[in-house]
Amino acid sequence: MFCFAKDRVFEKTAPGVERAILVHEGAMMCVENRFEKGGVGAMHSHPHEQVTYVLSGKFEFTIGDEKHVVTAGDTLHKLPNVKHGCVCLEKGVLIDVFTPQREDFLKKG
Repeated sequence: MFCFAKDRVFEKTAPGVERAILVHEGAMMCVENRFEKGGVGAMHSHPHEQVTYVLSGKFEFTIGDEKHVVTAGDTLHKLPNVKHGCVCLEKGVLIDVFTPQREDFLKKG
């Protein structure tokens, strides 16, 4: 029910990128992604619906055939199975919400 900042555990997912699972219950999951300038969220797709909120920083995002620069306060929606990815232009944080949960994020090792 609660996720306290002091208890977050981040894992490195790519050079200049780290992720912490904030909460996951029922059909939803919320994840914090921290990016250093130049960090890349590689192009990928998955069967989950996803909303991304740009908490801070500046990113060039590609979703399907569209590419846009987004900054703090912007929100993105990714439909299931649509390719998407980003490049961090200025250090920042993205908050992702997935439905259903990303079981692959929960598996260890």
